[in-house]
Parts: sequence; C-alpha cells; structure tokens
Amino acid sequence: MAVTNTGRVYGLRGRARECAVLDRMLAEVRSGHGRAVLVRGDAGVGKSALLDYVVGRSTGCGVARATGVESEMELPFAALHRLCLPMLALRDRLPVPQREALAVGFGYSAGGPPDRFLVGLAVLSLLAMASGDRPLVCVVDDAQWLDQGSAQALAFISRRLHAERIGVVFSIREPANGVAWQGLSELVVGGLAHEDARALLDSLVPGRLDERVRDRIVAETRGNPLALLELPRGLTAARIAGGFMRPDPRPEWSRIERSFAARAGSLPPPTRKVLLTAAAEPVGDVTVLLRATKLLDLSMSAVVPAEAAGLIELGLRVRFRHPLVRSAVYRAATPADRRDVHRALAAATDPATDPDRRAWHRAHGAAGADEPWPSFCGTRAN
Repeated sequence: MAVTNTGRVYGLRGRARECAVLDRMLAEVRSGHGRAVLVRGDAGVGKSALLDYVVGRSTGCGVARATGVESEMELPFAALHRLCLPMLALRDRLPVPQREALAVGFGYSAGGPPDRFLVGLAVLSLLAMASGDRPLVCVVDDAQWLDQGSAQALAFISRRLHAERIGVVFSIREPANGVAWQGLSELVVGGLAHEDARALLDSLVPGRLDERVRDRIVAETRGNPLALLELPRGLTAARIAGGFMRPDPRPEWSRIERSFAARAGSLPPPTRKVLLTAAAEPVGDVTVLLRATKLLDLSMSAVVPAEAAGLIELGLRVRFRHPLVRSAVYRAATPADRRDVHRALAAATDPATDPDRRAWHRAHGAAGADEPWPSFCGTRAN
C-alpha cells in the first residue's frame, strides 16, 4: 500500500515524511543494504504506531520484535534474549567462542560475565543466518528501557549491518540519552502539524467546536496525537465549549498519564487491583497474573471493565493500550497496595525458572530493608 500525501496509512495521520523514510529503509534492506533507524520523540507522539507501520510494510520479510521493560533494566541481556528467541535454534551453527558467550549471557551455561563483544558478534551472526532466506526486520520499542547489555549489543549490531539484508528500527523516548545510540541514523518525530492536529481533534469531538477552543487544545497538547485522543475523553460538551482544562506546565507525558489514571480510577476497586497486579508484572505473563490474582482473592472476571474501557487486553500475553497506562496505574496506587501485589507476584513466580524476577518482586513487596547484620556474627549465609 503506497503512502498517501496525508500520511494516513495504518491509522497514521500527518506522518507522510516519517513513513517515506521508513519505506526507503525497507527498500534498502530488501536490496541487500542493511539499515538501522532510531525513531525519537516524546511519549504519545506516535513512535509505536510508526513501528507498527514498519511491521505492516514488511511483507515478505521475517520480523523479530522486543520491547524495553523498565523493571528489567538491571537484568543483563533480558531484551536481547526476547528479540532472539525465535532464532535461537540456529545458535549451534555459531562459531564456538560466540556460541559460548551467548550461552552464558542468556543463562544456558554457567560462567563469569561474557565478553560483550562476542555476544554482539553472536547476535549479529544469528540475525545474518535468520535473514538467509528472506530479509529480516527487527523492531525494538521503548529502547530507553533496555538493559545496558542489550542496548550496547543492539547498537553494536546496528553499526555493522552493511551488506546484510537486515533492518533494525528502534523507538526511544526523548531525551534520547546514552552513548550506545550515538552515530545511528535518527528519525525525529514531533507533534502533528497544526492542520493535522485540528483535523484529528475535529474527528474526535462530536458537534461543532469553537475555533478558538480548538486552537487552544491543539496548542496545549502541542500536536501530541495521544494527548489529542485521550484528553477530550469524558469531557462534556459544555466543558469543551468553555475552554479546555487549565494550563499545565508539567511535561506532556505526565498529563497523558493523569488522563489514564483518571480513567482507571473510575473503575471498581477489584478491577483496579487486577490492573495494578498486571502493571506490576513487567513481562505480561498471563499465567503468573492468574496465580497472583487468585492469591489476592480476586476473580479474573474483574478485568472485564478495564477491557471494556480499552485500557488492557488479555490474550496470549497481557497488553496495555499504551506503556503510559501501565505506569499511570502503578503510580496512582498506594504503597501498601503496590507491596501487596508484588508479594502475590513473588509467590506466583516460579523460583526455579525465574529466580531473579521473583527476588525483584519480593524486594518491592517489602516494607523496608532488613536489619543490618552485626559484623561480629560473620558473613550471613545465602
């Protein structure tokens, strides 16, 4: 499907320039010239939609996806492992040093910290093998939350694609800090142009909207598509006609979070508790969520109002409508409620297969640090 001059492909509006850049990248990858693009922008500006656009345009290509998870930033190679899962069957074909480094990095073998250069080479070799029959497109969302090992390895790979039929597209929230990303080709995504923002708002608000009110809304949201979609929700025609909330100096992502938090806060208490449990479980494991809700004496039927409100989807994995829904639900909860759900999630997590995450949940479920161990007692046993 060709990009129209309005940029409205796969639900995008006013993104013709961005779509054209990504189409050129895909064309180069198909012709055997590897490319990497870093999509930068504020929260809610549409970076994830552009990544979905890339996936939708990757006909005839293999696609591998991963998403940075804030709670996994301290787990080395966690995101890299998720990206490589579909191609790990190829790891036996790797050169021995690369295979051994990858095995240690991904926890298949014991050993000291692996050589990160060898891990990067191993993943590049895996991607090259996976792209042998058809081009491969790797899509990594929320790269600002990648663990350091994954970020370094993926940036390393992105600088060495050259003649490979591999494309890598990252999305990262501003400010895009980090040495790992320096030197990568960037696609900066800003707010929608004024006319596109006005058209989007007109499509959302029933009836006629005063032009001065419309212009104020567009100015306050700075053309952020998610803000334009979310902020009019729940407002009466009278409130919209009378203006649009009060000016707010806080960053756009905070305002959007508050909108999501308000929607979640209107749900029944059991639904809010299930949402909080899902928000505290970072990888979207439905089985763990089911176990935890049972331990909390909650019925999973309580999630229905949240699904009806468009905040969450339960399928093979738990998926929030937007990463800011997760953070908004978590921030709005009381510390006691957060500790409750983390304790339940710790109990629901298998200590044999996922000890790190179980320990993480237990730590967040604690009311405070353990008492210091007296020095005269020697070393505490593990």
